[in-house]
Amino acid sequence: MQPHADTTLRPARSTDAGKIAEILHGFETDTPWMPKQHSGAEAIQFCATMIDRGWVTIAQKQNRVVGFIAQDGPEICALYIHPQARGLGVGKALLDTAKSKIDHLDLWTFQENTGAQRFYLREGFHEVARTDGAQNDEGLPDIRYIWPAACLQTGQNSTSDKGQT
Repeated sequence: MQPHADTTLRPARSTDAGKIAEILHGFETDTPWMPKQHSGAEAIQFCATMIDRGWVTIAQKQNRVVGFIAQDGPEICALYIHPQARGLGVGKALLDTAKSKIDHLDLWTFQENTGAQRFYLREGFHEVARTDGAQNDEGLPDIRYIWPAACLQTGQNSTSDKGQT
């Protein structure tokens, strides 16, 4: 699914690391409740690692990266959209691509990230757990979501490592 005719999705290349790191690090620095734990250089290295592992799909508009998703099997490790591209269907398109690759997905988001919670619920995810954040790097309370709801009955589960989206 393409959010708009001028938006394309493609696998990330190593040369995209700086562009997606800018989106990721921007979320950390621009979000008041997020702890400021990483430098821009650390974000680039982290994004380069995800790209090297083959996890990342980017959304591009007019040759500009506007969002990305990192998926390791059933686990969504990251889904971030540039602030100017939010609300335009970019996140949905990236998530739909992830859904098309596998029959179930698993992710974590912070309890403070109410926008992400609304998005995931609207996209058919179901909350299955809440924690006090003691197990994530940021120390923030978080929520685990799975898709589809049938996973609740079948007991499908993904990795126990938590990435935040």
